[in-house]
Amino acid sequence: MLRIVLAAVHLIALGLGLGAVLSRGSALREPLAHGALRRVFRFDAMWGIAAALWLSTGLWRYLGATEKATAYYDGNHLFLTKIALFVAIIGLEIWPMITLIRWRGALGRGKAAEAVVDVRAARRIARISHIEAALIVVMVFLATAMARGFG
Repeated sequence: MLRIVLAAVHLIALGLGLGAVLSRGSALREPLAHGALRRVFRFDAMWGIAAALWLSTGLWRYLGATEKATAYYDGNHLFLTKIALFVAIIGLEIWPMITLIRWRGALGRGKAAEAVVDVRAARRIARISHIEAALIVVMVFLATAMARGFG
């Protein structure tokens, strides 16, 4: 039963994260008034929760050998590519995460959205969000191939 629950939560986190990061990117392309920024922050929080679930269930499945032995994953080049893409997503996410935390804090201190948000930075975060979404899709293809015995 644990295998099923971990796999299900892992997949739900994937769907939640993909939707959240795409929505965050799309919301950042809108005029960033106070309401739009609230949506950006909500999507960003969902993206963070999804990433934490995705990482924790993935590590549990990998280290706990709930699906296959850890050695299977260590020797599977598709798995290693998938992990490299996940690390790339984390690397891409550092600057947007810090920037959005700063914006959220400034708004919380009562500053106006127009004074807080840099439109060029918002567009850059939107672009990064869509790149991250594309990498997630590639990871899904890699995971699908792994599930069918490739790698």
